[in-house]
Amino acid sequence: MFSHSKVWLRKIGWVGILCLCLGLMPGADAAWGRNAALEVRRVGLSRVEENTMLTVVLSRAAEPRISTRSERGKPQLVVEFPQAQAGRLPRVMAGDDLLVEQVVTESSPGSGVKIVLELYPEQPYKFWRRSSAGAAGQVLFTLGLTPDPSAPQMRQAQPAPETRVTGETPPEPRMTPEPPPGPEEGGYKEERGAVTTGTFAEIQRLIPKAGPLLQGLEKDGWVVSDSHTYDRPGQRFSRDFVITNRQYPELAVKIVNLPANAPNVPGINIVTLTTDGLTSDAANEYRSLRQWSFSRIKQKFEDIGDFFEDALKPLRVKLREETKSLVLRRAQVFTTFLQRACPQNPRVPQQVLDHVKEKVNPRFEGVQYTISENPLVILNMVDFLYVKVFFLESR
Repeated sequence: MFSHSKVWLRKIGWVGILCLCLGLMPGADAAWGRNAALEVRRVGLSRVEENTMLTVVLSRAAEPRISTRSERGKPQLVVEFPQAQAGRLPRVMAGDDLLVEQVVTESSPGSGVKIVLELYPEQPYKFWRRSSAGAAGQVLFTLGLTPDPSAPQMRQAQPAPETRVTGETPPEPRMTPEPPPGPEEGGYKEERGAVTTGTFAEIQRLIPKAGPLLQGLEKDGWVVSDSHTYDRPGQRFSRDFVITNRQYPELAVKIVNLPANAPNVPGINIVTLTTDGLTSDAANEYRSLRQWSFSRIKQKFEDIGDFFEDALKPLRVKLREETKSLVLRRAQVFTTFLQRACPQNPRVPQQVLDHVKEKVNPRFEGVQYTISENPLVILNMVDFLYVKVFFLESR
């Protein structure tokens, strides 16, 4: 009897272990996905209007190191993913004939992947970066370069030491200290101990006065869906963010951070609740017309004034009606936003709604109001209705 029990328990034990393993497999797969090595899968270069766009497809989210250097008298911008694995990447890609001469990818086991943009000399630029979700759980990292005649030119005669633009700990000082990188070497340096970019924590650090508003947005389910860094060589120029909420697809909160770059000048921060996510026929047609070049307008209209009067103005009247209906339908969102932005002035939300309810005059299809001065609150109803709140930060 006892021997039969031992055999039975042994069988149950193996079955139980097998079931346990099968039950844990989904969790194990998820954990593996979180801890899997980063892979740089594809790299591409394109032009979008005046922007040169380097797009990198990653297996998961990652922030690269971005640095500038000069080799053989040519300036370079280097995007580096340490410890990353390389997919089927092209060794060399053609440039854009404006800023980038060519793109070279370098990879080696244990060292990661480097993407080197070889730039044309004497072509000053500014750059920005962003990350967004791609298909099948992939992440798209984009580095954009824009010509900027006001930016200092990069050094060409002497190879420059790499200027890292992340918040990592700098290397140990040498016996003979190197001079700090000059403004001509490009990029910016994150403050040590800075929080992760593209998060509510970073925005609150940049705009302390908007803390209650930002905390309320995060509590209500708003998320940071996009962010950019606009740089000029040698200094942090500006940051911007887009915050969205699945409950309100037509709305977005857009934030611009413009740090002070001169003594006794405050930093300017703009937090905007906008309806420009509207997807009606009038909204889509208006967006399309706003992208027309001057030469295209001249092909369709005898005078630029006719374009505004006959094409844009009727659409603005429709947008005024549509955005009015949208704001009144989402009145609580606007009211809560303004209450948090202007706690010392409880009349602001109602003033905004009263202006929104005004009858639309086809002769004056849009209008703008200053609602408050501290903080400065502007209601704009010219095309897509939006409310702008300005926060000044002393440095």
